[in-house]
Amino acid sequence: MLHLRRIGSGKSTLLNQLAGMEKPTKGGVRIGGVPISRLDERQLAEFRQKHLGFVFQSYNLLPNLNAIENVAMPLMFRGVPKQKREAVARTMLRRVGLGKRMRHYPTQMSGGQQQRVGIARAFVARPEVVFADEPTGNLDSKTKTDVMDMICAFAHDFNQTIVLVTHDDNMAQYADRIVTLLDGRIIDDRPVHHGRNRA
Repeated sequence: MLHLRRIGSGKSTLLNQLAGMEKPTKGGVRIGGVPISRLDERQLAEFRQKHLGFVFQSYNLLPNLNAIENVAMPLMFRGVPKQKREAVARTMLRRVGLGKRMRHYPTQMSGGQQQRVGIARAFVARPEVVFADEPTGNLDSKTKTDVMDMICAFAHDFNQTIVLVTHDDNMAQYADRIVTLLDGRIIDDRPVHHGRNRA
């Protein structure tokens, strides 16, 4: 897991460039050897759909879809048949502890529950890289720990890279590498050595 620690501004721009949402004015971005900053919009959309996942601070769930439908959305875009994608979505929801809320809509769930749906959605298609933008920013301390443990467990099981952007220094315990930004510039980039296994 890569922890992008922000001080000041620049975090959103960097995250958007890494995810192919914005093109850098200089240099380039490669993911898995693919120069995504050179792809056109159609190619970028296809690349994100196949290779990237996202966890947002504000959850970004579709309000008119229930938990199963929200989680199954990435699989729908990949052409997975409805019965199969909903079966996979149910498995993911059970794994994040929402087995009894599969038919609930976002307005019927707490913030922590909505974020669990968001995590299940981000990992359901097993993307190579998951970008997590302040995923615990709106949560209490207990729920923060639960959410980060889930993200790490999925990343470990599916052998994925997590790019975590946060101002919370407590999140560093989950990282293998920490990059610190100050007003849009990298001022520190270092590996993290800890006793327990993390993704």
